[in-house]
Amino acid sequence: MPELVFFSGTMDCGKSTLALQIEHNRSTRGLQGMIFTRNDRAGEGRLSSRLGLVTDAVEAGEELNFHAHLVKHLTAGGRTDYVIVDEAQFLAPDQIDQLARIVDDLGMDVFAFGIATDFRTRLFPGSQRLMELADRIEVLQVEALCWCGARATHNARTVGGKMVVEGAQVVVGDVGDPTGEVGYEVLCRRHHRRRLTATTARAGALSPDVLPIDAPATPHVTETATFPAR
Repeated sequence: MPELVFFSGTMDCGKSTLALQIEHNRSTRGLQGMIFTRNDRAGEGRLSSRLGLVTDAVEAGEELNFHAHLVKHLTAGGRTDYVIVDEAQFLAPDQIDQLARIVDDLGMDVFAFGIATDFRTRLFPGSQRLMELADRIEVLQVEALCWCGARATHNARTVGGKMVVEGAQVVVGDVGDPTGEVGYEVLCRRHHRRRLTATTARAGALSPDVLPIDAPATPHVTETATFPAR
């Protein structure tokens, strides 16, 4: 039976690489897929991974109707056996409904890849709808790591290396340069709560007075040394 599968994980955990691997495996078996993406790091109409792999894709803009696009393609004599959608978190909920309709009405597997939550730890509307409709949700097992070495579970937006928690939900950036004008960094929950990025952690290591921002203050205690009488 065809399925709508949602592959989820943080940034930098290999989602796009897996999407390209699925495309490779199926195309080498004679199947033909249609690939969609939005806001890819390589530019419009491209699906790329940080390993350097890249392929052409259909740019899934806000006005794209996935189901109508597939029906038009098939009616014109085209062939599509499966659908891959990268950066699915950026899609509108009704576009996710269209992907589910492709599975149910056209009998095609749809593989959607995306991050679940934004830099504020809030669900993207597209990801939320995928969780509601997907036949199967797969959490990627390639673990991204926080700067401290723990498993990264949260995506942080950075400006000049400093974490920010306000702004538009969608701002294009990458984890490749978290010190740039707008970048992203994956963090464990503890350091996301403390807004402690790799850059601010390095800066804090130079100061002996830096405490985590949510740590309670420790009262100052004066110790008095006692020496034995001579």
